[in-house]
Amino acid sequence: MTPAVPVPVRPPRPPLSGYALFAALLAASILGAVAIAALLLSATGSAPTTVFRTMVEGSLGSRVALAATLNHMGPILAVALGAVIAVRSGLLNIGQEGQIAIGAMVAAAVGLAVAAPRPIALVTILAAAAAAGGLWAGAAAALRFGRGVSEVITTLLLNFVAFQVVSFAVNRSWLLQETLPEGSVLSASPQSDPLPAAGRLPTLISGPGFRLHSGILLALAGALIVAFLLARTRWGFNLRMVGLNQRTAKRAGISPVAVGAGALMASGAFAGLAGGILLTGTAFRVNDGFSSNYGWEGLLVALIAGARAALAIPAAFLYGALRAGGGVLASTGVSPRIVGVVQALILLAVALPSLYMQHRRRRALAEQTAAART
Repeated sequence: MTPAVPVPVRPPRPPLSGYALFAALLAASILGAVAIAALLLSATGSAPTTVFRTMVEGSLGSRVALAATLNHMGPILAVALGAVIAVRSGLLNIGQEGQIAIGAMVAAAVGLAVAAPRPIALVTILAAAAAAGGLWAGAAAALRFGRGVSEVITTLLLNFVAFQVVSFAVNRSWLLQETLPEGSVLSASPQSDPLPAAGRLPTLISGPGFRLHSGILLALAGALIVAFLLARTRWGFNLRMVGLNQRTAKRAGISPVAVGAGALMASGAFAGLAGGILLTGTAFRVNDGFSSNYGWEGLLVALIAGARAALAIPAAFLYGALRAGGGVLASTGVSPRIVGVVQALILLAVALPSLYMQHRRRRALAEQTAAART
């Protein structure tokens, strides 16, 4: 009887020439994006050199700029970590925008109701945000594993439900709408009351015009923990096995339903935590449109990083820098639409070479697997 030939379960590591190819593609892609953006800016009456210099200075050029970049990076990285967990299990959660909003809404309600010292208040608020995001994603998990409905569809549609739930809450005085002083002639805005001081993240560094809060430390610690759990624990092994081959996982005694549902809920929990970081770090209150595209950016970070927690750190830093630089650029009078196009071009320039290299690795794995079976 012919012995079974082992089948590879991960793509071979690329040779040095592969890294050189990636560097060349990345450089060419960025130069192409900069050239297209320069032409677009020139056509709309803006000076390209001024625009690019403003974006760099607005994201990295000073302590104020760097603090803004890191404050944006924290929630983006938190969302990306959840997306990494889902992708490793073979699932795709695209409901982070709604999970951020729901997490922040519940966190705001808890933060306004709980009177406790700062450590207890912060732990309670952030735990409530993570739990709310996880439970919201749990609805999609129940439909996926209970009724066979694609998690891509359910998580996407649950975004719109979440937005309406938050809007309802901040427009009702008996729920989360702000409380005006007695006798005020003003109308209450669709937003919650601000969190008390005990419910706000500690400041790491502050100065004239800037404040760097500790949310970035939470996100970085989460990245290290997720990277370790995925690479060195039984849970991580089970998660990766389910993502690679559910039939093999079942034969090994692993439940794809339990692992998949847990991964989807963990993904939602990280998105909810991102909402908690936003709330306790910079926003301090919930309103309509709270998530502000942090969910989509975190998902893109995870995909660019190839669903690897460690690589999500530099990718999240890039997104944070683009967000900070774009905000400064918009304040100089450049049209927000043009700013968005320039940001998108740069992001595509970074994403495309990474996605191409991932495709090459998957193709190499398929060829290696076919050769092993013949």
